[in-house]
Amino acid sequence: MLRKPLDILQNTFGYPQFRGAQSEIIDHVLGNRDALVLMPTGGGKSLCYQIPALIFEGLTVVISPLIALMQNQVMALRELGVEAAALNSGMPLLDRQRVIEDVQANKVKLLYIAPERLFADGFFDLLKKIQVSLFAIDEAHCVSQWGHDFRPEYLRLSALHEIFPNVPRIALTATADSATQNDIQERLNLTYGRTFKSSFDRPNIQYHVTTKNNAVSQLLSFITSQHKSDAGIVYCMSRKKVESISEKLNTHGFKSLPYHAGLNTEERARNQEVFLKEDGIIMVATIAFGMGIDKPDVRFVAHLDLPKNLEAYYQETGRAGRDGLPADAWMTYGQQDIAKVRNLLGTNQSRAQLAIEHQKFNALLSYCENLKCRRKYLLKYFDEKSDDCGNCDNCLTKPETIDTTEEARLALSAIFRTGQLYGATHIIDVLLGNETDKVSTASHNSLALFGKGKHKTKQEWQAILRQLLAKDYVLQDMENFGSLKLTEACRPLLKGEETFVSRKLYMSKLKTSSMGTPSSVVFNNDEDNSLFSKLKELRLELARKANIPPYVIFHDKTLIEMVFNRPTTLDELSGIQGVGTTKRDKYGNLFLNQILQN
Repeated sequence: MLRKPLDILQNTFGYPQFRGAQSEIIDHVLGNRDALVLMPTGGGKSLCYQIPALIFEGLTVVISPLIALMQNQVMALRELGVEAAALNSGMPLLDRQRVIEDVQANKVKLLYIAPERLFADGFFDLLKKIQVSLFAIDEAHCVSQWGHDFRPEYLRLSALHEIFPNVPRIALTATADSATQNDIQERLNLTYGRTFKSSFDRPNIQYHVTTKNNAVSQLLSFITSQHKSDAGIVYCMSRKKVESISEKLNTHGFKSLPYHAGLNTEERARNQEVFLKEDGIIMVATIAFGMGIDKPDVRFVAHLDLPKNLEAYYQETGRAGRDGLPADAWMTYGQQDIAKVRNLLGTNQSRAQLAIEHQKFNALLSYCENLKCRRKYLLKYFDEKSDDCGNCDNCLTKPETIDTTEEARLALSAIFRTGQLYGATHIIDVLLGNETDKVSTASHNSLALFGKGKHKTKQEWQAILRQLLAKDYVLQDMENFGSLKLTEACRPLLKGEETFVSRKLYMSKLKTSSMGTPSSVVFNNDEDNSLFSKLKELRLELARKANIPPYVIFHDKTLIEMVFNRPTTLDELSGIQGVGTTKRDKYGNLFLNQILQN
């Protein structure tokens, strides 16, 4: 067993050096001390407990919320020659028994387990009889009611400190604001541990937000122009919409699969397996999909509906570009999305929790309506300062703004004068002076403000109403046909104490940044492009034979480095990032032969 962290990093995992605070975190854990690690998706959190696990004499128990996450991690570790196993309810009884026997026989270095399984069937009694060296609590935000993915079973993990007082614990998450961080520390009894906070920035992701104007056509245009043959994820709110969008993508020549809780277990597992093991698959899914997905070459994440908060948005978009190569986070939203989410927030919530959820959703809306750098706003939410990124839609095409204070007041007046009983369509008809049956029946064509908004288009009024909703100046009552109602927050605007600024150009266009085209790797010549394609074909062939995802063998980034460096010996191949000793011995000659033949 190698004893030095850097030796393990280079020889087992194939990376030349640690990134950021990884080395410091590992040294801290090896000193038998607790830690809370905040690191972005793709930032290398797993190494912070996997390397100590290979140095400690005993077992490292990794607590993870999703079976998919466990399976991906175990598969990747075994490919590296590491003794890893998972224990979950989805396994046959005989397989579970075999894993327990291996644990008892000290044949497992890392055991992945769900929190509910940890507390079931006397498992703690088993752990007390063997040497446990470390507990790693992954997706630690699940313990916090401030977090976006609270799971009650995570609350019981505070018992680890009491039952195993001398075993260090490392809690890890990619998404936690200040309140969530404090909550994690208190609920897991990590108050005396150390917090390591890395930058939440994902500079390789380009952020785009646009207003809805035929969302399906917008999505098709985005994928066709930017990611025609790439793997991606499209998030939708409802199961019905997932099925519809997936079908439309297939009709237009893309390879798409649906994923939602309404599918049976076998179909969900099969679709996920295809997504992981084949190239260029677009998964259309509800938020039931993706938390444990470790696929590095997802080139885009698209949202056709609003998430509930910025943490969820950050985590979901973080599934793009985990390999560090350019990727897109694209979202379209409209007025109805705001109303739907706010309506959902009121379901089975205490008053205090509801206030938290509304506060978090309002932060997301502010992000969407933000006229300045999106990355700067996103990082500020996580208490991190940054300069303008130059790689989001607002930076690439600076929004033109216009003072719409008078129009905003006119819209608020129209809502009030019509009795706060009508939806956006009716309000806009009144403002534009449209003599509809509904307007005439209600005698709203006799109002003094009837037709006073003709200087704006229907689309512009929709945008103003959407921004009034986003700023909580107006609420939409979904139980009363979507009628708009004023809130106390609009008083300063009506009194002339505030101004109201809007985006002049409402439809943003995709623009490629200086990072290059997100959808593809650009090589200097056809020969390099040809070699890259052949290396990918070889990788896919090997992956299919081994029944594992291609990225488990080598990431795209590793293949790209092979193309640029053209290694001719196993020693030279070992210098490529991602080529550890086990993979060099297993696959090295096959990839060298392909390079030499090209």
